[in-house]
Amino acid sequence: MKLAIRHTTHYAFAEPVAHALQRLRLTPKETQGQRIVEWTMQFENAERELEFDDQHCNTVTLIGVNAGIREVTVMCSGVVETQDHAGVIGRHSGHLPLWSFLRQTPLTRPGPRLRALLRDLPERDMSAPLGYLHALSDLIRECITYQSGTTGVTTTAEEAVVHGYGVCQDHAHIFIGAARAIGIPARYVSGYLMMDDRIDQDATHAWAEAHVDGLGWVGFDISNGISPDPRYVRVATGHDYRDAAPVTGISFGGADHALHVEVAVERQQDQTAQ
Repeated sequence: MKLAIRHTTHYAFAEPVAHALQRLRLTPKETQGQRIVEWTMQFENAERELEFDDQHCNTVTLIGVNAGIREVTVMCSGVVETQDHAGVIGRHSGHLPLWSFLRQTPLTRPGPRLRALLRDLPERDMSAPLGYLHALSDLIRECITYQSGTTGVTTTAEEAVVHGYGVCQDHAHIFIGAARAIGIPARYVSGYLMMDDRIDQDATHAWAEAHVDGLGWVGFDISNGISPDPRYVRVATGHDYRDAAPVTGISFGGADHALHVEVAVERQQDQTAQ
C-alpha cells in the first residue's frame, strides 16, 4: 500500500523571536514493511541547519528560526510504501542495547494505580508473552477511556490511570510502563495512521512496541485495539514521548506561542497506463 502524507505545523509567537532552534523528527523510518518513496520538508521563516540520526535511529532535522519573526511553518509531504507484517518489526538493532528499554522514565514509571491495574491480569505465562501483551492492551483500552483534549504531553502514565481517560500517547505510556514492570522491553512510537473515515486529522498518532522472544519488536496500538497494519507509518521511536516528539526546541524572545497542526493521510492510487 502507498500512503500519501501531508503534515503542516504552524507556530505563532506572542513576540518576535530573538533566537530559536527546533528539533524535528518528521522523516519516516526505513524499516521492515516500510519504504520511503519520496519525502520533502519545506520551511517558512526558518532554515535547515543540519540533519543526523539520533540514538534511536530517528532522522532528526535541526532548523534555525529567523530572528525577528513571529510565525514559523514546517511543511512535510511525501509517499511511503507499506506492507502487512502483523505489527512485527523484527530483531532489535540500533545504537542502544535492548536492556535500555527496560528502564522506566518519569512518563512511564508505574505508581500504585498502575500496579493495581496489572494485578487485574492473569499471572504471566512465560511461554506465551504475546497473548499476555494483547490482554494488557485490551485491559488498558477498557479501563482508560479515549478522550481528546483532557491530557497533555507532560501527563504521566500513572496520572492517566488515576484519571481514567487519555489519548493514544497516554495509552502507549501506560502499556510501556506496565510491560517494563514485568520485565518486557518496550518503547514508544510516533507516526501516522490512515483513518478509514477521513483524510484530514488534527494530530499524528502514537502506539507502543514490545520485544517478544522469537519475534523481536511487535507493535500494539492500544487506542484502536490492534497491531499496526499497512495503514500505519512509523516515524520515530524512543523510551517515551520525549524521545519521539515530532517537534521540540528552545527559543529566546517570543517564548509563548500557539501551535496548529494539520495532518492528512490517504491511500495513493496506482497510476497505470491504459
